[in-house]
Amino acid sequence: MKIIMLGAPGAGKGTQAKKIAGKYEIPHISTGDIFRANIKNGTELGKKAKTYMDQGLLVPDELVCDLVVDRVQQKDCERGYILDGFPRTIPQAESLDKALAELGESVDFAINVEVPDENIVNRMGGRRACVGCGATYHLAYAPTKTEGICDTCGKELILRDDDKPETVQKRLGVYHEQTQPLIAYYSKKGILKDVDGTMDMEAVFQAIVKILGA
Repeated sequence: MKIIMLGAPGAGKGTQAKKIAGKYEIPHISTGDIFRANIKNGTELGKKAKTYMDQGLLVPDELVCDLVVDRVQQKDCERGYILDGFPRTIPQAESLDKALAELGESVDFAINVEVPDENIVNRMGGRRACVGCGATYHLAYAPTKTEGICDTCGKELILRDDDKPETVQKRLGVYHEQTQPLIAYYSKKGILKDVDGTMDMEAVFQAIVKILGA
């Protein structure tokens, strides 16, 4: 079962990807994790990626695709995997399809977690992070026992810069421009499945499980 998670930043696709990975016992693969693992292990691909990252540049599509394809050929991916955060653009999706086709494989499902922009801005604006241990909370969905204080270490909570409304709007703009076209791309291939991401977390998960067939 090879799954791609789609959805705007803050739509909750990462949370759902972890839950799917746990239920079906397949790895949840994010590009960030792949980069870190390859750089840490000093692989050839990792060294190449690091030269771009050290200069603050985006890692080229071809190299990202090589890293992902290398990862999905590892033993723990024999029963499938979930890709979270890749592909982000049509060229990346085309590269991935081509590379998988050469292995005699293809993606089974592209699950799109749909949440209106307005909900995302409100949702992310309610997130708070601890300055001490990094634990995350939400004013509405996962509040602390004492307002503004971390339950774990007692340090203060802050609204991170990337959760501020103006930053979220910018991130959503990039998503609509670069990543949203993937919805039409996978729809044409007949593997796109939409899920209403405004439901509570468990209801979204059950809707995904129904699609995957469990």
